[in-house]
Amino acid sequence: MTIERRLAHAGFTLTRDYPVPVERVWRAFADEEQKRNWIGDGDTFEPREWAFDFRVGGRDVDEAKFHGGPVSRYEAVYTDIVEHVRIVTTYDMWLDGAHMSTSVAAFEFEQIPDGTRLTHAEHGVFFDQFWADGPNREEGTRGLLESLGRQLR
Repeated sequence: MTIERRLAHAGFTLTRDYPVPVERVWRAFADEEQKRNWIGDGDTFEPREWAFDFRVGGRDVDEAKFHGGPVSRYEAVYTDIVEHVRIVTTYDMWLDGAHMSTSVAAFEFEQIPDGTRLTHAEHGVFFDQFWADGPNREEGTRGLLESLGRQLR
């Protein structure tokens, strides 16, 4: 079987308001234990590899196997961190060893009267057989932001 070589681009912006101070939302990203709790693989995945290095130039890795399904691998590099203001990463995703995408993701933290507004903007380039996966990436990110909200409650 020949894989069609093509690219697709997908971008999205998601905004969530959390009823807690910016410092608390920030810690959910900057503290390894807190991040692992909300980004955690729960009962859907079997964890495999994890690395956390929250600094400019630092690298995060999260690899897990879906129960009865494929292995997902996330590798990110922090390209910009301004405490309590923004985090920018570039990251790559693999599915069962196949490189599926490269993305740039930005998280902006804003104090609002009732807590914190988090804005996540992302642009991805999807490779070959994964070219139509953009909507799934947005849906997955929505789920992560919901998980973050549950942890902050």
